[in-house]
Amino acid sequence: MSEHTQAAPLLDLRGVGRDFPAGEGTLTVLQDIDLQIQAGEMVAIVGQSGSGKSTLMNLIGCLDQASRGRYTIAGREVAQLSPDELAELRREHFGFIFQRYHLLSDLTAQGNVEVPAIYAGAPRGERHARAQALLERLGLGDRTQHVPGKLSGGQQQRVSIARALMNGGSVILADEPTGALDSGSGEEVMRILGELHAQGQTIILVTHDMGVARHAERIVELKDGRIVSDAPNTPSRVTAPEAAPRTAPAQAPAPAQTLVRHWRATADSLGEALRMALLAMNAHRLRTLLTMLGIVIGIASVVSVVALGQGSQQKVLANIASIGTNTIEVFSGLGFGDPRSARIQTLRPDDADALAEQSYVDSVTPNVQTSVTARVGNIDASVNVTGVGEQYFRVKGLQMALGTAFDADGIRHYAQVAVIDDNARKKLFPTSDPIGQVLFLGSMPVYVVGVTAKKDSAFGPNSESLNIFVPYTTAMRRLIGQGYLRSITVRVDDSAPMAAAEQGINQLLERRHGRVDFYVLNTDSIRQTIESTTQTLTLLIASIAVISLVVGGIGVMNIMLVSVTERTAEIGVRMAVGARQRDIQQQFLIEAVLVCLLGGVLGIASALGFGALFSHFSQNFALSFSPTAMGVAFLCATLIGVVFGYLPARSAARLNPVEALSRD
Repeated sequence: MSEHTQAAPLLDLRGVGRDFPAGEGTLTVLQDIDLQIQAGEMVAIVGQSGSGKSTLMNLIGCLDQASRGRYTIAGREVAQLSPDELAELRREHFGFIFQRYHLLSDLTAQGNVEVPAIYAGAPRGERHARAQALLERLGLGDRTQHVPGKLSGGQQQRVSIARALMNGGSVILADEPTGALDSGSGEEVMRILGELHAQGQTIILVTHDMGVARHAERIVELKDGRIVSDAPNTPSRVTAPEAAPRTAPAQAPAPAQTLVRHWRATADSLGEALRMALLAMNAHRLRTLLTMLGIVIGIASVVSVVALGQGSQQKVLANIASIGTNTIEVFSGLGFGDPRSARIQTLRPDDADALAEQSYVDSVTPNVQTSVTARVGNIDASVNVTGVGEQYFRVKGLQMALGTAFDADGIRHYAQVAVIDDNARKKLFPTSDPIGQVLFLGSMPVYVVGVTAKKDSAFGPNSESLNIFVPYTTAMRRLIGQGYLRSITVRVDDSAPMAAAEQGINQLLERRHGRVDFYVLNTDSIRQTIESTTQTLTLLIASIAVISLVVGGIGVMNIMLVSVTERTAEIGVRMAVGARQRDIQQQFLIEAVLVCLLGGVLGIASALGFGALFSHFSQNFALSFSPTAMGVAFLCATLIGVVFGYLPARSAARLNPVEALSRD
């Protein structure tokens, strides 16, 4: 003992106290603890239940921190260490032997022993060999591949001892190491601890059994959170066979070796996290499947909606190609959505007359438009009134079902005549012949001279609206009160190339106006507009489908929070053997991402199955699946796993090791 007292203590507690919240006050469990333990000592901490001995062990082992006082380990102030530095101390310097063993039930004996070395970054071959050697040394060479449930209590405690020795920890903390064992197994465990002490390990026993305490060379007694006795003891040792020599501490690695070890540790930690995630998912298959369901539905919806949008776009463009229209629209402004277009008044009827004289033009019509309320007797309706030229019906390819269209004479004389479409006829003249009847457009009366035949065309009047056509001169002077046009529609001669016609129109109008204050829209522009519109609608619907992904993500988060609660004891064990906060967070994040990725695969498979089924029942339309959409959906699944798995993972990583270990 004299050589111990001459050296600086390995563990030094001065004036240490520990308080816990209790209702509105606090409960003092430890107070004014002064304790020094030298390297190589075997110390027993004894006391009745509730005396604070387990709390003291947790403080010594850096599982908990003191409320006050000072605690140093080999001169390092514990209160100034970060959580990761505390994890390093537990991993490199302490080994824990728990009364209830605290083995991970999904791992074999060898797997449990290797866990501290995984977090320490030991090479796989090295840790396999060391774990095997430790288990053989403790008489478990034939039980290395058995899970804890297939081991006796004494065997599980020996696995716990092997785990405590895995990283060569210099201090072994044993909390009631024989409390859950029969007398024979208890004597075997104490023999092993005596053997370790003989090799120079520092052993700290926490027990209420004085028979166990007598194996130590020093007994510290606690009562009501205070040390009431600290006396040397002549230990009753069990003669043990010669033990294997203790592994000499390794020399500090070179910088290159440190880098390699760091990457190896990261890879092993990821591999361990992945393996534990798969084990946890397999242990709760139904819950995992139900968790995936929201992700599956969301991914399948997104992929299917995008495929539906692309299929619709292809179908519409095919229909446009089959129509073969050859019209070009000229509008005021610089493009769709130009806020200044309503203020630009340079597009005039003279421009339409000039265009009509061009060789590549078949026919031209000026256009102005407004909406008014039309009345016939006691029937009224909101209608679109379009002021057009006499060639409008040729330009648009409209035929007359009844009556005739107005002519150039009607244009020159501001005639109050109108041509209505089939929708307007059904609404305003449901039981009578409209030809020759008076129709009020707002306050202006007009005579109905014709009814257009119904035509389903992407470029004709809207199939749902009520459309009435009047001479553009009448509309401009008598109805709207403006002297400029909103647009001019040019039907290009069948023999003229559309691109050349568009170029000619641009040059003519730019020359007439002296600037570009107009834009043109031909079939190619319509195609581009339809593609853009379809993509926008697809994006809109896909955004709605993403809501199901968010709901699925919330489900993942809820399940992972439940998983954290269920596996709190496991988290505590991992922290006790040296897992850093990022190791715990990484494990639960990987599990969440894995659930979402598997859900993403099933979702894409479901969407492809839906597409095949749809194609089977629909011969004229097919979904068009995009690899890009599938990739984005898969990426979304990954992001959902990360985003919604972060909170549970963070919650797990921030658990207090002592509180976690206390839950089973």
